[in-house]
Amino acid sequence: MHQNMKTNRLIKYTLFSFCYVFWVVSGLMLAVGIYAKTVTEAGAVDSLTADPALLLIIVGCLMFCITFIGCIGALRDIQILLRIFMWTLLIILVLQITGAVLGFVFSGKVLRKSEKLLDKAIIRYRDDLDLQNLIDFIQKKFKCCGIKYYSDWSKNMYFNCSETNPSLERCAVPFSCCIMDTREILNTMCGYETQELKPWSAQNQIYINGCLDSIVKWGHQNLLTISGLALGLLVLEIFMVSLTVLLLHQIQSVKKIIRRTTQK
Repeated sequence: MHQNMKTNRLIKYTLFSFCYVFWVVSGLMLAVGIYAKTVTEAGAVDSLTADPALLLIIVGCLMFCITFIGCIGALRDIQILLRIFMWTLLIILVLQITGAVLGFVFSGKVLRKSEKLLDKAIIRYRDDLDLQNLIDFIQKKFKCCGIKYYSDWSKNMYFNCSETNPSLERCAVPFSCCIMDTREILNTMCGYETQELKPWSAQNQIYINGCLDSIVKWGHQNLLTISGLALGLLVLEIFMVSLTVLLLHQIQSVKKIIRRTTQK
């Protein structure tokens, strides 16, 4: 590239700054994903859905490569890299919008899929410590128990209420279902035999409503915040695409000027 060629520094370094920030974030995601993958055992989470650690690695790696291309392209005014960055970002934008529209249109199907996922999580609760901690966190956070009702825990072989079940946890629910004061000492046996209680008796000891409705309700209550974050990300991506287009246009203009000057 011609040594006298110059593009707008504000556009160049604004684009570079955004790419650099996302590049650092993607590097952190990649590091966390690799760490999580190496220190945790593969188990129920792998068979439940896509492994969260693997997802972090894949997303982090893609973001790392894309934003690195954007950084170098913006800093060095390399058209091919800027075009790759721009088209990749446009494809991601289209996929995000398509995913949001499909999620809205097929919200019922999404709920049914979520129910199946939670159902599998309950069945495999004792098979993986990470999965167990995740479910306990959800139940404590949303003050819920099971999918639709506390009796859903009977689907787990350890908590099943059948007479032939030899488990000490027969007809129990996890401790995370229990109504506890934060000042109380944790009693991991607080949910024992609660499935045998009638709802009006059980509700004094445990949360009886399922987590699916609680999560959906939380989503509705925080719809503005979630929508705002999603819209903010879309606007930022559109802004970065626009900066890339402007920079490419400037590079083309400067090249034409240089070509004309050279011909003269």
